[in-house]
Amino acid sequence: MEQTFFFYDLETSGLDARADRPMQFAGQRTDLQLNPIGDPVNVLIKLGEDTLPSPHAIMVTKITPQSTLQDGLTEAEFCKYVSTEIFTPGTIAIGYNSVRFDDEFMRHTFWRNYYDPYEWQWRDGRSRWDLLDVVRMTRALRPDGINWPVTAEVKATNRLELITQQNHIAHEHAHDALSDVEALISVTRLIKEKQPQLYAYLFKMREKRAVQQLINLENPQPFVYASGRYAAEHEKTTVAFPLSPARNGNVLVYDLRYNLDELLAEKQQQATDDPGAVASFYPVVKELKYNHCPAVAPVGVLEQGNAWRRIGLSATQVQDNLKSLLRRPEFAEQMRSQHEAAAEFPPAVDAESALYDGFLSDLDKKTCNAVRNADAQELSAFHPEFHDERLEQMFVRYKARNFESILTETERHAWDEYRLGRIKAKQSAYAKALQDLAAQGADSFILEELQLWYQSLLPY
Repeated sequence: MEQTFFFYDLETSGLDARADRPMQFAGQRTDLQLNPIGDPVNVLIKLGEDTLPSPHAIMVTKITPQSTLQDGLTEAEFCKYVSTEIFTPGTIAIGYNSVRFDDEFMRHTFWRNYYDPYEWQWRDGRSRWDLLDVVRMTRALRPDGINWPVTAEVKATNRLELITQQNHIAHEHAHDALSDVEALISVTRLIKEKQPQLYAYLFKMREKRAVQQLINLENPQPFVYASGRYAAEHEKTTVAFPLSPARNGNVLVYDLRYNLDELLAEKQQQATDDPGAVASFYPVVKELKYNHCPAVAPVGVLEQGNAWRRIGLSATQVQDNLKSLLRRPEFAEQMRSQHEAAAEFPPAVDAESALYDGFLSDLDKKTCNAVRNADAQELSAFHPEFHDERLEQMFVRYKARNFESILTETERHAWDEYRLGRIKAKQSAYAKALQDLAAQGADSFILEELQLWYQSLLPY
């Protein structure tokens, strides 16, 4: 099966994948040598009348709710399009912070529209890759040949628009999805050209099994780890060590930048000063998720150039801190117990935010397939029998967003009750944001459009 990249980016109504909605999807397919295949993709997705977007987000993207209604696809149309035309067999979906952001929005959008939320990233030779941690590790380990931006406070930053600026890469419209995609392809090409060995290695390490071979509890070894949870002053990179099992077959890892004896003494002193304080070891101890394309490498990569110095560590320091950690095997068990007791996700507000509350049965999957393949006329007389209550709760909302004209009076009442509840939960913050933006002299046209959108959602 021929593999291709599909670089993609979303612009959304806010930052919460469970409550907010995608408004723009853009992307470009390339071969593995980063040569474009076909035309770029750029579509809007209609914003439902149950959603108040973040005014600050709209000020950044310049995409108003009204423009999505005029030119956009319904969510059902969008899901069908990307499932059949974009995330085809052999596709490697690539983004910039996509694992934690864009991919989550895609999963929840598929979920709301009765599509499998996972298959688009693994079935039939599909996979994914996130370039943000690739950029972080390249900067930390092999920075030569690339100009790296810093903030006004001379702190390292990996914002895409600043990397393109420093390297004279065209990026005229930052935070426009298509412009961001084009910029990301250019930055990927730059890394591939300047640091081909590291690029090829991290491309291989996007696969879960490759990560598990390097990082496991059967033969635990220190490894290099670049993550947004680590400090910018050390290039977001450290040397970590597999500590204990985590949920879903993942692993907790310990940051060997820290000496455990010293860390425990510090926590004990904090408890003495504040008996009510809860000792937290995060992010010194954090979960590494094998299927999140982590940027990891053997410690040997630090021997080249000044990599040890750039990440603020030494081999001696790592070995001393590892000895301190191994002297306290009870610490690993303590961290495992705390991790298992903590909730992985906040409690779901309703069925649409309950994606991770459980997998579907094969019977429900067949019913979902029937729902998403039914047209408006078929849906109007369709009464699916779901075994999972979440699917039943979402059905009226699915019809309302995509086939509003077929709602019965009872269904219309249920939809209005649901959507007005969502609107009222956000209306105070929404109004305050509009006031603050107006006081700051923000774009008056967008402010007016956002005010009109709010008014259009109310029944009076």
